[in-house]
Amino acid sequence: MQRTPSGEVVIVPRNFKLLEELERSEKGLGDMSISFGLVDSGDTFLTNWNGGILGPPGTQHDSRFYELRIHCPERYPAVPPEVRFVSRINMTCVDSKTGVVNANKLPAMRNWNRNMGIEQVLISLRTEMCSDQNRRQRQPAEGSTF
Repeated sequence: MQRTPSGEVVIVPRNFKLLEELERSEKGLGDMSISFGLVDSGDTFLTNWNGGILGPPGTQHDSRFYELRIHCPERYPAVPPEVRFVSRINMTCVDSKTGVVNANKLPAMRNWNRNMGIEQVLISLRTEMCSDQNRRQRQPAEGSTF
């Protein structure tokens, strides 16, 4: 959602928003401890994405790289993306059997608004890795997957 100089609210179409997110990611703009891009460059609807998070230092996640899958549903950005870890991880906001991120337990998804994007979700996950509940939690063997 954007405002024009006259104060009108303009709702940016889904694909325009996703193209903007893709361009920012491909140019390396933003937080360099996360990454994301399309699973298939031929995906004209920009639906399925790969994501990556470099574990924060001083935690059990230090120096680990976590792989994720991100699905942007038809109603995105009115609703948050669906996110699932491919790499095994123990976190309070992640289902221990499937790797699916619980939207009600992750601040960026719980407080979602259409001005947010994939980057904010990945940053929120990385921040959550530093929380008191997650920073010292034992992690599965590196390289294991859901």
